Amino acid sequence: MNSPARRHYQRVTAARAAGDAEPGQPQHGEQFELMAAALWEARRTLKAIRSREAKIAKKRELLPQFDDYVAGVLEGGNGAQDVVVMTVMVWRIDTGDLDGALAIAEYAMRHGLDTPDHYERDTASLITEEVAESALRSMDREEEASQHAERAARLSLILARTEALTREADMHDEIRAKLYKAWGQAARARGNHDAEALEHLRRALELNDRAGVKKDIEKLERELKQQNNGSPGA
Repeated sequence: MNSPARRHYQRVTAARAAGDAEPGQPQHGEQFELMAAALWEARRTLKAIRSREAKIAKKRELLPQFDDYVAGVLEGGNGAQDVVVMTVMVWRIDTGDLDGALAIAEYAMRHGLDTPDHYERDTASLITEEVAESALRSMDREEEASQHAERAARLSLILARTEALTREADMHDEIRAKLYKAWGQAARARGNHDAEALEHLRRALELNDRAGVKKDIEKLERELKQQNNGSPGA
């Protein structure tokens, strides 16, 4: 593990180089070259692992070595294209660090950063789809009701932040539908947010009639009707 002084140097140097780089052009500098080499080695390690679960565990182990570099770029950068930063963004999503991923995503969207070629999606589409799928997987976990509601509340904030970040971007309707599906399921899991959940799920269905939300919508409509019929003055 690097010493605090070394970490500070790495962060400051990365910030300076990112600030000096020309917007839209490839990032350069000592720290970038070191991190690009580390990324190449990390990807080589991951390529040898078949298990998805094991890959995620290895990514979680590998990610900290990039933290100070990424922090420096976000702090001082002006939008140079950076394969290290963008790969770290995706790996943070993969490992469930959605707040950390969105910190990079906001920088990437602000400066028009591209995803590495092998991801084959534009930045807004990748962020939207990967965050939505991560949220859906997270809500499938078995846990105590109170823990599930707390997780759903955190995910609702993440999904709202993602929607706001990518609202103006052009992407396939099917991708945006996944975001609204996840958002609707999170709202429902929070408890006492059925009307909000129904709104998001209906939007998902509008965008993609094969989004897999029809039964959830029908159930929520029945429940809300029952609540309204049973309310005082109904």
